[in-house]
Formats: sequence, C-alpha cells, structure tokens
Amino acid sequence: MFAPLKGRKVIDLTQVLAGPYCSYQLGLLGADVIKVEPQDGGDWARIGGPDAALSDVGLASGFLTQNAGKRSIAIDLKQPEGVALVLDMIGQADVFLENFRPGTAARLGLDVATVQARNPSIVYASLSAYGQDGPMGGRPAYDHVIQAVSGIMQLTGDPETLPNKVGAPYVDYATGMNGAFAVLSALMEKDRTGKGQRVDVAMLDSALLLMASHMTGAATSGNIPQASGNEAFSGSPTSGVFKTKDGDLALAANNERQYPRLLQAIGREDLATDPRFADRGAKQANASALRQVLAEAFLTDTADAWEEKLSAADVPAGRVRDIGEAMNSAQVQQRGLMQEYEIAGTDRKTQAPTLGFKANGSMPAAKSPAPRLGADADSVLKDFGMRDAAIAALRTSGIVL
Repeated sequence: MFAPLKGRKVIDLTQVLAGPYCSYQLGLLGADVIKVEPQDGGDWARIGGPDAALSDVGLASGFLTQNAGKRSIAIDLKQPEGVALVLDMIGQADVFLENFRPGTAARLGLDVATVQARNPSIVYASLSAYGQDGPMGGRPAYDHVIQAVSGIMQLTGDPETLPNKVGAPYVDYATGMNGAFAVLSALMEKDRTGKGQRVDVAMLDSALLLMASHMTGAATSGNIPQASGNEAFSGSPTSGVFKTKDGDLALAANNERQYPRLLQAIGREDLATDPRFADRGAKQANASALRQVLAEAFLTDTADAWEEKLSAADVPAGRVRDIGEAMNSAQVQQRGLMQEYEIAGTDRKTQAPTLGFKANGSMPAAKSPAPRLGADADSVLKDFGMRDAAIAALRTSGIVL
C-alpha cells in the first residue's frame, strides 16, 4: 500500500475547507490525522449543504468531502487544561496545522514559539487568507473574496457580465493542495536537518499561482489580461466552444499541425489553400470568418459524434458535460478517483475524490469514513499514552467531550 507518511502524526486544528483539504491529502498519503475540534458543534463544515438529514447529524457533504480517514477529538481550548492537552499531543507529533486568523493561535497559547518549544522538530503550518504578514495579513476572507481580490473574477467568463466568480471554491482547494505540498516539503527538510520548520500558506498566493502565465505576461508587457469568455488560453481561432446539434463542444486545435486534421474531420479540406487562413497570422486576422465556418460545420452533427471524430483525427475536443456526467463517466470510474465509503452512524454511503494521481497502479484511499464529532477521543488519547482514569477525568471536567 502506498503510504509515504505512515507513522507521521498530524495535529489538525483547521476548519471548513482549505485546511481540512490539506490534512485530508496528508491522511491519504498515510499520516495519522487527529482532528481537534471545538465542542460546540465542531468544524463549521459539519452543517449546511444540500442534505438536511446529514447536516442535522453534523455530517454535511462539505464535511464528508475532505475529512475521511481522520480521527476526531473535541477539546475545550478556552480552558488552559485544553491547551495543555493539545501541547502534550504536539510533543509527540510531526505536524501542527492551523487556519486561524493570524494572531488567534498566539492568543490561545499555541503560537510558533510555544509549540516549537514543546517540540523543536515539529512542522508548524498555518493556512490563512492573506498570509501571516503584510498589510492585509490579519483580514478575514473566504474563497469568493479571494477570487475578487486576486483578479480571478475580473478574468473569468463573458466580458459583458464581469465580474464572474468561478463556480467551485477553486481557491480553497488550491490552497489545500499547496498546503499539503508545503508540509511535505517541510517534512523532508526536517528529516534532512533535524530542525523544526515554519510553513505559511496564503489563499491569495495560491489563487495568483493559478494565473501564473497571466501574471508573468502582465509583468513583462505591462498589459493586463482581460476576460475572454470561452476562448482558449492560446487565443487560437480554431479553439473555443461551439454549438452542435444537441449540445456544446470544446475545441482546442491550438497549433498549425492540428489545423489540416481539423479541416479533414469537418470535411473542409478546401480551406487548406484559402489565403485568408494561410498561416497563424492570417487566421488571427480573419478569426471571425474562420469561426463562422467552424460554427456551421459543428451544427451538422451531435457533440458526442464530433468528440469521437475529432479525437480519432488527433484533434483535442470534448463535449461539454456537467459534473454528474463527468464523475460517473467510464474514464473517471476506470481511474478510481471516487472512493465509496460508509457515512458514520448511518446506513448510507457516499463518494468523495481521493488523491489526484495513481501510485503503483491505484489511487490511495482513506482508511475510514469521516468521523462523528469527538468519536475517537479515547483511541487518540490512549495512543498518546493516557490511561482510562485520566481520560475519564478529562471528560468529567469538560475538557474533552
């Protein structure tokens, strides 16, 4: 089994999406992720979403998505004894992960200096909206706010309807993946040097990285990229989204080698000698005319048929699908991206994506369902060397739920 982080312990105080998605990735790689939650409802992501029954029991779909494989313990961090308990756990851990607003961890007594004094070799990782420093460092934000501040909204969709939010919380997920990458890098550095590491991951940085080429282009030319609707990043007139008999087709014939194959597939080989489209420059100058030719051709058949014809001709193309079609497609099922597991305490099952890559022929999967709030307190505390009487005392005093 592919588990490069087996034996590593992660103390995870994060909530909602970016932080939990980061620790979810670490768990899929074999780490023992201990999710430390507030006692008054736990992770905010436990409620809400489209399924009221699951929300009512604290297992909303937003929580199920990125918390499988973790163990939950609910600790009262408003009490000094609760903070002391977390510090005891930190003393035996490899990673401490938090996504409080900058300054909150320090007020709780879980700042970098205190944590690394308890465990000098720990990786202390923070995920936040704008990072731990800078003039915006202490501000709160969520995904759609960062989409606005980063420029994503001004670059997305139809120029006539700006600003446009990207449909899914891509910034949160990008931040989670960026965070997991940062933690893995810090663990390697820790192993190399024996020294603890400090990781600072910002949603704004992660959002901007998703537009790296646009940023470099703007920095080089001084020209700020503008929204271009469904036009491909290449700007090629033989790329974009076109109507067919029954749906929409995305076409990405981005280079000159693909052009004659495209013409053959649509039955317009005669255009190969048309001076209006003789080379890339000519095509750009006559882009409207070329797009009109393509638009008329694609209306003669279905999107599925065009996808097959163009793919057979080695021209990148695909029918526009909704998320349900995509996740249930033969391709995604064959790859094993979606993992099925039970919903804790119910007779229901769900599916959630695993890691986005195969290792040794399969995709790593979570070893257990997303936990109920505080469900693993006993097993967690015993793993850290605590006896039954001490655990009972923590429950009696309200430090542990």
